[in-house]
Amino acid sequence: MVDADGASNFSDVEKLWDEMDLVEKNGHAISVGSRHILLRSVVRNLLMHALHFILRTLGVGHVRDTQCGFKLFARNTARALFPTMHISHWIFDVEILLMADILNIPVVEVPVGWHEVPGSKINLVTDSLGMLRDLLILRANYAVRRWSVPSRGKSKID
Repeated sequence: MVDADGASNFSDVEKLWDEMDLVEKNGHAISVGSRHILLRSVVRNLLMHALHFILRTLGVGHVRDTQCGFKLFARNTARALFPTMHISHWIFDVEILLMADILNIPVVEVPVGWHEVPGSKINLVTDSLGMLRDLLILRANYAVRRWSVPSRGKSKID
């Protein structure tokens, strides 16, 4: 999975693949591109740190950069997780990573080349509020078990 705006260096897919191979467990793994050091606007950095704080507070903070659009999934993982997703907006990445955590699917973060692309379609105010709303909906529905992770005959993928 890669953002269409070309912000990630697609040649870094080799890094994602290599690292995913190292952590793969029974055909399951996720490799997440991570933009740890960024030169971004002050507002975007503030919002990014606020999101990370909220994610950690709600117990979804096991991945540092959930919103980097550069991710690689083992085939079995994609087949297990994607059909059962509920969130289709900006925070869908968090749902994937939350399900992976619940199912004990290995996730590795890999530093990747990334640059901010001018002309973003994101509205920082309304989209940030929408992300917060979706995150609260996501966490509440999993917490009260209204939504559940895919069933494979066991509570975890071993």
